[in-house]
Amino acid sequence: MTDSPLHPSIVAMVSLAANIAANHPKKGLCQIERLRGYGVTDEQIDMVVDIARHLREEAGQMLDAAFDEEAKPVGALPDAESVAGCGCTPTAKGNACC
Repeated sequence: MTDSPLHPSIVAMVSLAANIAANHPKKGLCQIERLRGYGVTDEQIDMVVDIARHLREEAGQMLDAAFDEEAKPVGALPDAESVAGCGCTPTAKGNACC
């Protein structure tokens, strides 16, 4: 077995973000203690959590918008926001997610 090419702190950050973004029942809480043990600051952890939550919420909004668009009565015009396309928006705290 070979060593992972990623530092364990990076693996823990990815796992934390994925757990949050996926609404996993375990919430990634065990990863927070691991990250702190690796010396990752609470500010850095908060940024990962903020971005993951933003992506989760953005995905939900996009799914809802797609549903609403497809559920419109035949002949209804699409709204300007759905026609404008997609784009990466920063989180409420100003963190870029892409």
